Amino acid sequence: MNGELDATDTLVLGIGNVLWADEGFGVRAAEALHATYGLPPNVRVMDGGTQGMFLLSYVRDASRLLVFDAIDFGLEPGTLRLIRNEDVPAYMGAKKVSMHQTGFQEVLAAARLTGDYPESLALIGVQPVELDDYGGSLRSQVKARIPDALELAVQVLGEWGIEPEARRGPLQGPERIGPAELDMVPYEEGRPAAPESVS
Repeated sequence: MNGELDATDTLVLGIGNVLWADEGFGVRAAEALHATYGLPPNVRVMDGGTQGMFLLSYVRDASRLLVFDAIDFGLEPGTLRLIRNEDVPAYMGAKKVSMHQTGFQEVLAAARLTGDYPESLALIGVQPVELDDYGGSLRSQVKARIPDALELAVQVLGEWGIEPEARRGPLQGPERIGPAELDMVPYEEGRPAAPESVS
């Protein structure tokens, strides 16, 4: 999209729960986007976690909203899809993989009711492999799709007139969008081996 962009008009939101295996895809994809690319000041990248209605004020402020999430499309595990605009709420509510999707569907409905619905909306979703594994990380089929998800995100942002720039070095502490302890590598390395995790 051409023309001047407002100060905080674009929100990139990763939703889900990193503590439950593939449910963490949305957050991990948002983290990876933020770690890989520098974005202009009008773009905010957020770990939306499972905050539900607490995200409403951020969504209402956004003219453009890009969401990463694990979605049950009923397809082969690891399948990645890009959904746009009016189709997004339907996919987020049809087959929920967790309660956070009900919460986010309500956020979108509330934003529409208040007249502050994003002008442009895109969802990059992956078909999960495993959800019922507390403390588990992304399964290999889902983790392998993060680079493809970032390519789609760069494509969507480019269509919105936003050009991400590859970062030249790792993020420093304050630049992270989540706590360092939950970064994927230390999180995966910190999980006990299977025999140790059985009580």
